Amino acid sequence: MGWGKILAVGLALALTGCGGREAPRATGDVVVNAPRFGDTDPHPWDGRDPSKYAVHGIDASRWQGDIDWRAAQANGVSFAFFKATEGGDIVDPAFEAYWDGAGRAGVPRAAYHFFYFCRPAIEQARWFIKNVPRSKGALPPVLDMEWNAHSPTCTRRPDAAHVRAEAKIFMDALERHYGQRPVIYTTVDFFADNQMGRIGNVDFWLRSVAGHPSTVYPGQNWTFWQYSGTGLVPGITGKVDLNVFAGSRAEWRDWVARRAR
Repeated sequence: MGWGKILAVGLALALTGCGGREAPRATGDVVVNAPRFGDTDPHPWDGRDPSKYAVHGIDASRWQGDIDWRAAQANGVSFAFFKATEGGDIVDPAFEAYWDGAGRAGVPRAAYHFFYFCRPAIEQARWFIKNVPRSKGALPPVLDMEWNAHSPTCTRRPDAAHVRAEAKIFMDALERHYGQRPVIYTTVDFFADNQMGRIGNVDFWLRSVAGHPSTVYPGQNWTFWQYSGTGLVPGITGKVDLNVFAGSRAEWRDWVARRAR
């Protein structure tokens, strides 16, 4: 596929003030390169669009196939989230390779768990802990909570109080084990249905592919924004989810320094 709908030039110009990629800048092991990403179906953003943010990353699962992590980092992948587990009996088959490959390339990485509403939270926490190592320098683990109407085994939609209680049980267990408070990833409908903003002491990673989070999640603070599910990144074959960090490069390095273990 050609790069007819590429965003790379616009992102590079917005973030560097020139036509080329920013030279790597590092504090400790944290490297931030301007993103040279494309998008097969870019949204016509109004207001503050993703190009106005300095720190970009991806999230990936088995569907992304093999990843050249050094190429991805050189072209603007400053962090990566990987699917590790689901429910209490599923491990993503690409997780170990992604975890090790990103680690060797120096890409800050975190593992996420896809929550299953037909199994107790503590069982799911134990499954995650069993399969995700306590790696030095890793970012906080992530709890992915969203409705899954297409699940062949579980279409339950518990009430909001139960959802938030289960989230707390899961996060508390992981915090005890990893020494880091998990991030919560969620979607627009799930966030609203379950009043997720009532959960305190948490960094949110919010999905919004057709509007800025300030509009889609009014009044809600966020740390990561998933802005596209149709991204193109050198080093990755096919489409991948694209994300930004809410702050500046300096704020990113501070966030990593305070949370990575």
